[in-house]
Amino acid sequence: MHVDGLVFRIKEIADAIALPVYRLRGGRPWSLGYYTSKKSCIETAIDTAILDVDGTLVDSNYQHALAWFRAFRRLSLTVPIWRIHRAIGMGGDQLVAAVTDDRTESRLGDELRAAWSEEFEPMLGEVQPFEGAADLIREVRRRGLGVVLASSGQQRHLEHYLDLIDGRELADAWTTSGDVKATKPAPDLVQVALAKVDGRMSADERRTLESVTSQILNKLLHLPTVRMKEAAVSSDGAAYADAVRHLFGLDEEKKR
Repeated sequence: MHVDGLVFRIKEIADAIALPVYRLRGGRPWSLGYYTSKKSCIETAIDTAILDVDGTLVDSNYQHALAWFRAFRRLSLTVPIWRIHRAIGMGGDQLVAAVTDDRTESRLGDELRAAWSEEFEPMLGEVQPFEGAADLIREVRRRGLGVVLASSGQQRHLEHYLDLIDGRELADAWTTSGDVKATKPAPDLVQVALAKVDGRMSADERRTLESVTSQILNKLLHLPTVRMKEAAVSSDGAAYADAVRHLFGLDEEKKR
């Protein structure tokens, strides 16, 4: 069975859980990762590896953090750089609200993103590949897998990164922010990356996938759901409901 779809669905679940974890801890959302050997790739028929670029294959996180810090300062906002650093990995459409609030995003989001772009541009040439980045891609290909480089960055930035890691020669496809409606941690990027290599599943594989992921989701959410139903009839029921709306961003979904 092809498991790339399964990994994507599990990542969707992980990203859904990441939001309340992020808001509770005040830190960077975690994401699901996995490693495979040549043997396991053959046994499970994995045919494509999706590799993150920014901060994974190229060493760009600190340049991004500094550019965002300077962008906020341009508009007389001081956001602790440690907080910005924890949010690096999100696309610019997500980061502003994550490190400030929804009101700042609504008022200044576009201006901040434009300022970030201007601040980051002079540092682009300083970004270098991590040691072994190109060798990693070569090894993945040697094991018989296709490679998609997943970036939610700007096209010009990705062009520079591709040069650093021999990406044009080694990768089958790549993504940029222009390919998606919402950047990380939204799952759009993974969907687009899979579509670029035409990953397909048969009807039987899809049914198996739906069954497995439903079991995972039910296992994760069963106890919290039971506890929420119990709390709903208590004197604190409204407070619990408000907390769930905030942690899972339910009010934000209504605004879209």
